[in-house]
Amino acid sequence: MTHRISRRARVLAAGLGAGVIVPFAAAAAPAAAATPQVSCTSNKAGLATKLQNDITTALRGRAGTVAVGLYDRSTKTTCTLRSSTAYDSASVVKATVLATLLWDAKKHNRYLTTREQSLATAMITQSDNNATSTLWKQLGVTKVKGFLAAAGMTQTKPGANNYWGLTQITVRDEQKLLALLTAKNSVLSDNSRAYELKLMGKVISSQRWGTPAGAPSSVAVHVKNGWLSRATHGWRVHSIGTFNGAGHDYMITVLTQDNSTMQYGVNTIQAVAKAIHKDLVPTTSTTSASVLRYVPTTNPQEAIPAVPSAG
Repeated sequence: MTHRISRRARVLAAGLGAGVIVPFAAAAAPAAAATPQVSCTSNKAGLATKLQNDITTALRGRAGTVAVGLYDRSTKTTCTLRSSTAYDSASVVKATVLATLLWDAKKHNRYLTTREQSLATAMITQSDNNATSTLWKQLGVTKVKGFLAAAGMTQTKPGANNYWGLTQITVRDEQKLLALLTAKNSVLSDNSRAYELKLMGKVISSQRWGTPAGAPSSVAVHVKNGWLSRATHGWRVHSIGTFNGAGHDYMITVLTQDNSTMQYGVNTIQAVAKAIHKDLVPTTSTTSASVLRYVPTTNPQEAIPAVPSAG
């Protein structure tokens, strides 16, 4: 049986379209919020308890399903919430696509071509879906799975039939990816890591939201976000970011779904991020008033073409 799909319903399955058509969902009522059980550990006295309390407070009363990951190398601090719960990746998977491309190039002892560099830049800094689809098809699922195996990202399941925006991701695996990007390892070369982080540090202003919220000027920021609405679980809104400076080297992943609107999910992520940055890198009133190096937008937008507005 065939069904006619309206133009409005032809929404691509990534944060801005993923080369796959899925039904667009009207704003759905968020699921009732349950008290989150955040677990934190740290080598710094009192920090784990403070983070656990502040993240829990940031999530109190928030609807939807939220997963959180934090790791700070400097203080050996870890926080987790629903670390193995799977979410549709939306555009967050683009960071994995680029890492796969760089890993594969390293295996063949070659640099990225000018064309690949152009596609990678559009994919990460603008969340361009056509560029992502081109690179996904070039690599193929076999190479993506090869990178995931090398990276130990065993919980990540690539989307089938080129539906890369429906790749299943978890906080645990996204934190593993960020760890690879921010420290020397045998999977990605130093040049590859620096290249991907450089692009994540140049995301266009309309996509500078999420985990960078609350980061002080003393911390360098690299981010990739994703957003997608589907008929079930409403809006998925995700943000992964790495932060380095002020004596800290940390990474944050926040994955959400069951959001009534994109903005609701952004607000949830940013409440968590602000709590984490404040606890890890406390600032004086003078410092916090300084110009932020990477300012999250107050009006998050999809890239062109945008998905239909959900309010």
